[in-house]
Amino acid sequence: MPFRIHKEGYLILLIAALLLIGLYWLITHYWPILKWPLAVICLVMYGLVVQFFRNPVRTIPLLDNHLVYAPCDGVVCVIEEVFEPEYFKDKRLQFSIFMSPLNVHVNRNPVSGTVAYAQYHPGKYLVAWHPKSSTENERTTIVYKTESGTEILMRQIAGAVARRIVHYVKAGDTVQQGEDMGFIKFGSRVDLFLPLDAEINVAMDQVMKGNLDVVAHIK
Repeated sequence: MPFRIHKEGYLILLIAALLLIGLYWLITHYWPILKWPLAVICLVMYGLVVQFFRNPVRTIPLLDNHLVYAPCDGVVCVIEEVFEPEYFKDKRLQFSIFMSPLNVHVNRNPVSGTVAYAQYHPGKYLVAWHPKSSTENERTTIVYKTESGTEILMRQIAGAVARRIVHYVKAGDTVQQGEDMGFIKFGSRVDLFLPLDAEINVAMDQVMKGNLDVVAHIK
């Protein structure tokens, strides 16, 4: 699988490299005996930052708007019927994926269609698996409308560690299933709100891969 660095990581990786080089020079200048142990520590730390911003190339196996693909990597933490108060204002099937700092943090379009709604909300930084994080944390809400008229709401949610949500789509945009739509930095969660008649294809605690695993079938 080809390895790429996401554009959100370019500046952070540059700053991290300069800081680690400066720290290495400063410490080894006064304590040369620490040269090799410190070099290993700096390389490991930099490697962790690099892996966080990795953006693997993943081609959707089958482009089909009746299939809702996982919008990110992580573990399924919620599957339940809930009331969605922001956009639908009625009951929907909520499907949520928790992303740890070790997961790929690229967010992708789960379906193709038109962006009917896009709204950023400032908020708290509760842990991402907290029940109220979906409505009280910093978040971005995106609603996709497919060619058949089905609407799917996707919500990017910041967690206790994640402090920046990035999204690249806006209301009126036409988007392609599987393309990058955003990024959440350092641990977070993504919710999908699906029609009640959607056929969920996964189970709680299942490990998901964005663009590869099918979350649900819709009409």
